[in-house]
Amino acid sequence: MFDPIAIHLGPLAIRWYALCIVTGLILAVYLTMKEAPRKKIIPDDILDFILIAFPLAILGARLYYVIFRFDYYSQNLGEIFAIWNGGLAIYGGLITGAIVLYIFADRKLINTWDFLDIAAPSVMIAQSLGRWGNFFNQEAYGAAVDNLDYLPAFIRDQMYIEGSYRQPTFLYESLWNLLGFALILILRRKWKSLRRGHITAFYLIWYGFGRMVIEGMRTDSLMFFGLRVSQWLSVILIGLGIFIILYQNRKKAPYYVTEEEK
Repeated sequence: MFDPIAIHLGPLAIRWYALCIVTGLILAVYLTMKEAPRKKIIPDDILDFILIAFPLAILGARLYYVIFRFDYYSQNLGEIFAIWNGGLAIYGGLITGAIVLYIFADRKLINTWDFLDIAAPSVMIAQSLGRWGNFFNQEAYGAAVDNLDYLPAFIRDQMYIEGSYRQPTFLYESLWNLLGFALILILRRKWKSLRRGHITAFYLIWYGFGRMVIEGMRTDSLMFFGLRVSQWLSVILIGLGIFIILYQNRKKAPYYVTEEEK
């Protein structure tokens, strides 16, 4: 089993959880900045956005998690800000990030769809890497299974929790997001009729569908009126993605790659 703490620097402990998130963020920023000039977005604006959005997204992810486990945190107020122990809900971060992006793009006079389209694949790769933080923390796992012989030993051993092997749902979501990232890159190159907003829509549908299925395997999901919150939100994401495609097609939105950009 892995120690959740990666590096000890005297009294300071740096956790694998944090390293996975930061690594995903760095790669996401690099990929977004690389694509930004195609949409006439200044790369420095991407950095400015990240400096604002990242801490707010972390707060949003934590707030979302705490709200749906308020019975516990109302009795343990000192743990509300202990994010180093895990407990960041991705949907809370995505919602907060989307709000910040809309406001930022409006103030910088950047087309919101362009910003979302170049950010979507980067977010997907960041999520793929970030899920490994759950692996090191032994959280976000699924139901007990007889064995995990199809997995490498280092994953299998880490997924032995409370006397049973557990479904590595973190791995399923990580691979699902990685595949989605690869498909977006292919669509961006090959789909000539790709319109503004279509990449964002694909992200919403792809991530929503994968999360809905994988969430059904988990045993530690946030619940709301007896149902998994993330599954309800996944349905909303899928519906929103379909709506964006239909809406952008109907209004004949510009193609993702315009004649000037070819």
